[in-house]
This record gives sequence, structure tokens and C-alpha cells, in this order.
Amino acid sequence: MMMRVPSASLTSSYPLPSSANSSSSSSSHPIINLNLISKKNKGTTFSSSFTTTTTSSGGLTWSNRIGHSLRCFSALTPGLKTTIDKVVTADKVVLFMKGTKDFPQCGFSNTVVSILRSLNVPFETHNILENELLRQALKEYSNWPTFPQLYIDGEFFGGCDITVESYKSGELQEVLEKAMCS
Repeated sequence: MMMRVPSASLTSSYPLPSSANSSSSSSSHPIINLNLISKKNKGTTFSSSFTTTTTSSGGLTWSNRIGHSLRCFSALTPGLKTTIDKVVTADKVVLFMKGTKDFPQCGFSNTVVSILRSLNVPFETHNILENELLRQALKEYSNWPTFPQLYIDGEFFGGCDITVESYKSGELQEVLEKAMCS
């Protein structure tokens, strides 16, 4: 779900009290800027940032920045975490992907499926397009924002780019061989 990022900017000027004015005869007008930015990040985090800057003609500048992040909702409930733990450990190689191994629905998922097939590795797939809550929970579970997500021997291995690079270097083959022998 795409959300527009609302922002507000307020600028106001007012004279400084004479005790704060360090330059003897120049008039001083501080500027206060307030920027408010609210974002929805991955459907779970709201952030706001306030910046206040006061400037006088005497060259003095005060700046204050306050950042705030509030986690309102977590898709990864304890029950769902337990379920994901069981799924990623049920088979030696598990791929959470868009589509199925017989019908990948994105190029990145297709690439990882092709690599695993070329290595003649038995693997299970789970279509993350079928369940929005599962998709969001997996992002939190792996701390990885994109799909596909490859798990080997119960551990998160990586996404498409990591899988491709490790395949080219031979590391993937070594990890898979070790997992299959354990």
C-alpha cells in the first residue's frame, strides 16, 4: 500500500527581546522553521521530525532537532514466529518467493529457482503473494525487506543478489553441500 508523505512547513518571524540582541543597533528577526514529516514505513513504523532554527541578524543561530519513531504494529506475532521457525526448519532448503517454483511471478524469484534447479537441490517454496501478513512478518523475521528469501538449514541465507553472487563464487554450493550432509 502506497501512502503519500504529508509534510508541513511553517516559517514565522518576530523580533528578539532587546536582551537577546547582541548587536547594538541592528534589528534582529529570528526565523523559526518547523518541518513535520510523517511516514508509513513497511506498514508498521511512523516517524516524525521537528527542526527548529532561530537566527538573528547578529549572526547567532540556534538549532534543535527532535526525531521520533513509534512502532505501532508488528506483523510478526509470537505465534507466527513459531510457525515460520517450523517452516524454515522443516526442509533443508526453503524459498519464500513470489509465485511457485513451477510458476515464478517475478524475475528475481525465477533467478533463484533456476540456480537451485541447476544444482539439483531439493527445495520447498512458499508463495508470499498469497498472504500479506506472512509477507510482512517474514520481512521482520529475516530483517530483510525484499523477496525472494532463501533459507538453508534453518538459517536465512539471502535474497536474489546474494544468492547469485554466492553461486558465482562457489560459496552457495559449499553451504548447500554442508546442509545436505548434516
